[in-house]
Amino acid sequence: MKLVSALLLLISIFLASSCKDENNTPDPKLSTDLTGIPYNPVNYDLVVYDSFPEIIIPADNPLTKKGVELGRMLFYDTRLSSDNTMSCASCHLTTGSFTDNMATSTGVTLEAGNRSSMSILDIAFNNQGFFWDGRAATLEEQALEPVTNPIELHESWENVIAKLVADEDYPTLFREAFGISNSDEITKELAAKALAQFERTVISPGNTKFDKVMRGEEEFTDIELDGFLMWIDYPFDLLPDAECGHCHSFHLFTTNEYHNNGLDEAPNMTEFSDLGLGGVTGKLTDNGKFRVTSLRNIELTAPYMHDGRFSTLEEVVDNYSSGGKYSPNKSELVYDLKLTDYQKEALVEFMKTLTDVELTEDPKFSDPF
Repeated sequence: MKLVSALLLLISIFLASSCKDENNTPDPKLSTDLTGIPYNPVNYDLVVYDSFPEIIIPADNPLTKKGVELGRMLFYDTRLSSDNTMSCASCHLTTGSFTDNMATSTGVTLEAGNRSSMSILDIAFNNQGFFWDGRAATLEEQALEPVTNPIELHESWENVIAKLVADEDYPTLFREAFGISNSDEITKELAAKALAQFERTVISPGNTKFDKVMRGEEEFTDIELDGFLMWIDYPFDLLPDAECGHCHSFHLFTTNEYHNNGLDEAPNMTEFSDLGLGGVTGKLTDNGKFRVTSLRNIELTAPYMHDGRFSTLEEVVDNYSSGGKYSPNKSELVYDLKLTDYQKEALVEFMKTLTDVELTEDPKFSDPF
């Protein structure tokens, strides 16, 4: 009889547990009423350099002080990865102007990806898709992907949310940032919104040598000035047009467009090793095209291109000066420029005037833990 009673008790416990899972009843220990915590959102004062365009903030994700604070914590929190060893910041280091200075990034599985980590500097001004291939339409969508990518953080959002709900601080932070009433209202969408808010604050302060020259506070050296003149193709008969300013225009030094810049030889429109934008849009004419990155802080972000194939700026300039490799849709701006060694050096020296370590050393972008 004792054995039968024990079996019946086990069955009843099992059934009770099944019913609870079926009804999605939250664990009482992980369901906390947060309404006693004040929710008083305060707008984040985003300072944008006068020469930059206006930032369009999504109506459903305004910048608030608490939202940015939460996003910064999430950005640096290693619990967003499956083994709790890596965070977003692992591939976006301040010392590398928010890149990891690797040709291709390696995730928690120690498997290397096929593309280089992109800088998030001035990403708030991008309105034409995110990632090298533009596959995410918004910064909020972009923020969702690294967590579940099998060769990046290799985690599920379900597990991440469980970690955040169980944490002693995050429920309060989500309440203060988004006004949720209960800890079980924490979602991946809210986490992505917070991450996007923080990333939108990573903006160049406009204190590079280039910016100071434009304001009349400093002057270019002779070689920097020659690089600048080739960049803007002025005066027309003094130095050759380096064709740089078409895609890397002032003051962001990017148009956020997508181009095939002659990196790979392709006899036809389908034989690219990486389809880039074409892999997203399905258009043959987009194959081999990648997003034009900003050149602000380019001196700090080596190696270069979507696959990190060039170790130095000199190699980058050599590629463009030579006209790159043939493919049917290579940009018409990439051709044999026949630049001299001095002219190539001048372009490199001009690009170095876009360096701004003030940004990389700003404590508001540092690890909060």
